[in-house]
Amino acid sequence: MARTPNLEKYSYTELVELRGEIDGLIVQKQAEEKAALKQKLADLAKERGFDLDDILGRGRKRGAVPVKYRDPKNPENTWTGRGRMPRWLAAATKARGVKKEDFLV
Repeated sequence: MARTPNLEKYSYTELVELRGEIDGLIVQKQAEEKAALKQKLADLAKERGFDLDDILGRGRKRGAVPVKYRDPKNPENTWTGRGRMPRWLAAATKARGVKKEDFLV
């Protein structure tokens, strides 16, 4: 490792400039090492007959989730059953005797 110069002799402005240069070099070196490691992993995967995206589980597209609930008054109001219950369904289920299962498609 290189010997660090005596930083005490630098002015505040020079130290700020030096820190900026160092931060830039750190980002650059990190990007270079990341790219080299990614290439090394891709080569290793290819050598074994795999694709790196297959190993990491990337590239798989999930299909659209089918509609599970529909508003009979307004067919544009739909819900897949995932996430928070939409306002139209929450308001409709507040009525006495109405359940969300009544809106199943």
